[in-house]
Amino acid sequence: MGETLNEQESKKAREAIMKHVRNVVPYALMVAVASGLYLISQIFGPISEEGMSSFQIMLSIKAFLASWLGVRGVNQKFFGINPWVFKSHVFPFSLVIIIILLSQFMYL
Repeated sequence: MGETLNEQESKKAREAIMKHVRNVVPYALMVAVASGLYLISQIFGPISEEGMSSFQIMLSIKAFLASWLGVRGVNQKFFGINPWVFKSHVFPFSLVIIIILLSQFMYL
């Protein structure tokens, strides 16, 4: 945008895009968490006498992190409550990156 728009127009365009992003992201987080909870119920499997497998451990960690994202999305969208502790988008983005990395390691 910086190449075709001047600074004022660029700022307006970014604000317009962020307005839509703020409306969509919390719903996307809730859909991701709901589908993840359903999938966990389908693929977690029984826990053996030796304890959980590494797959189950990583799946549990992913579920915990995703649940936090889902609670954050529900609070933001339905109750108008801003995030309690982590107000920037850095922490949720890092959780998404961690979840993606765990997904890659689950099948090693």
